[in-house]
Amino acid sequence: MSKIEIRELTRALIAEEELNKREDFRALGSGKKRYTEEQKEYAINKAQEIGVRATARLLQLYRKTIQRWLRAKGIRVKRCPDWVYDWAYWRRKRREKWERIKLYIQ
Repeated sequence: MSKIEIRELTRALIAEEELNKREDFRALGSGKKRYTEEQKEYAINKAQEIGVRATARLLQLYRKTIQRWLRAKGIRVKRCPDWVYDWAYWRRKRREKWERIKLYIQ
């Protein structure tokens, strides 16, 4: 097998696994418009395992829905991942540096 074929096979297997997990989630439902407690527990456990955003993509649910379920269970949910705070800090530092340079040049 070539490298491209292996990559395509890997992607296909991952997609199939995601589909199976989504079907498992849907099978826990009662067919009504509301989510059952079993579905909520499944989503909460998956969110704690792989994260809220990944769970939302996997189960094709809104991220806010999963966050609401987590908060209802008393689980603290951050608004954004940890790296965003670091990124914002360093962006602010860069901007301050360039502002000082601009003032120095004038």
